[in-house]
Amino acid sequence: MAELQGALSKLAISLDEQGNAHYQLRLGEQALALNPFLGQPITLEFLGQIHCCHCGRLTKKSFSQGYCYPCFKKLAQCDSCIMSPEKCHYAAGTCREPSWGEQFCMTEHVVYLANSTGVKVGITRASQMPTRWLDQGARQAVPMLRVATRQQSGLLEDAIRAHVTDRTNWRALLKGDTPLLDLPAERERLLGLCQDAISNLQQRFGLQAIQPVDSAPLEINYPVEAYPSKVVSLDLEKTPQVSGRLLGLKGQYLILDSGVINLRKFTAYQVAFSA
Repeated sequence: MAELQGALSKLAISLDEQGNAHYQLRLGEQALALNPFLGQPITLEFLGQIHCCHCGRLTKKSFSQGYCYPCFKKLAQCDSCIMSPEKCHYAAGTCREPSWGEQFCMTEHVVYLANSTGVKVGITRASQMPTRWLDQGARQAVPMLRVATRQQSGLLEDAIRAHVTDRTNWRALLKGDTPLLDLPAERERLLGLCQDAISNLQQRFGLQAIQPVDSAPLEINYPVEAYPSKVVSLDLEKTPQVSGRLLGLKGQYLILDSGVINLRKFTAYQVAFSA
């Protein structure tokens, strides 16, 4: 029997050479491989406390997935430009934490296409591939453009999403396997449709700052024994103890025979796990 407890972090996911995803549950400093528990009953229990994932302060409510309100208001990683990077205000001298912005925003980013529930466009730091794709449960993903900063990736994403969505249908994601698509062909189609916008941004930031990427797509296999016929969302706030047989792991979701739960939503919650 496995038992551990601590502050919940998002699931750690790695890929093997065959493209199979391997999951670890992280509670405080402890990590537990979850793939071996497929088919077995497990229990997650919210212990009633949330400690800010940045400062450790006890908070009644979590903001922006794990922060207390003061940190949510002062940290650059919680600013609105993280969700809308095209609104980056670093150049205006108003970044909440310029040193943080230099480390995480003024660095190489990738605009990519992913197939989670159909084609979508997204952005990530170059160093976060393939972690970003695994976190969102992408069946396939392929880089489209490499850029020099997060703001540039946001401006490109804004242009591309005029032609393709930037969202994932989480219910469809958890209802079954996503059919494979020809992502390189879709990449070429969208590059053609957005050529004027790309050229304008290259003129603004320099030709070398924004470059197309010609690489093969990555295919990912998730450890799922069975998908639910009906997707029922579980919530540790409403039901502090969640139990069920572990049917699968996809994105940041646990798929149980009693419902599905997005563990990232409960970052910094004090949780006990048993199996």
